[in-house]
Amino acid sequence: MTEETRRPGRRRGNGESPQTREAILEAALAAFEEKGYTATTIRGVATAAGVDPALVMHFFGSKDGLFDAAIRGPGMPLRRLRDVFGAGPPDGLGERLIRRYLSIWDDPVTGPRLHAVMQAAASSPAAAGILKDFMVAEVLRPLAELVTGDDAETRAILAASQMIGVAITRYVLRVDPMAALTTDQLATAVAPTLQRYLTGDLGL
Repeated sequence: MTEETRRPGRRRGNGESPQTREAILEAALAAFEEKGYTATTIRGVATAAGVDPALVMHFFGSKDGLFDAAIRGPGMPLRRLRDVFGAGPPDGLGERLIRRYLSIWDDPVTGPRLHAVMQAAASSPAAAGILKDFMVAEVLRPLAELVTGDDAETRAILAASQMIGVAITRYVLRVDPMAALTTDQLATAVAPTLQRYLTGDLGL
């Protein structure tokens, strides 16, 4: 095939390289962020990544598979929550956790990606199931292992529900006065509740 007859916009060379796969995942995250889950297509992601749609299907099998891989890839920041799990004494975990969580949402790159992931989960049962599996494996289970005790899973999910509620009211719905609070004000207000969920008396 001559240079003139090659299909424009497609990557040449080793199409199955790790770099090509990462380029597809980056294009997918950008598409989910810009267009939402429903409007994102395999063809659109392939075009943005400069590859053939068949290669996207080869790597990921479906749009659901692409979404699953994208939220588990290096471009998705929720794993950064785990960095603070053991970064200090247990009685400071609530504050460390909420401050890291808010910093991820406030970041101009990672915040919109989290927004897109939550919108995808709200619009697609399949995406919601994928996100749930990711959260359990990558955040909730490690958090429960850190907390320990017979009620560790309950404590972890209560903490997660608090943080998800903060994200929805502050960053998705932008409800005042939640949206108007400074990051420091919000962290100071929420940290004691998270800490009680994690290590305090639940009254159960």
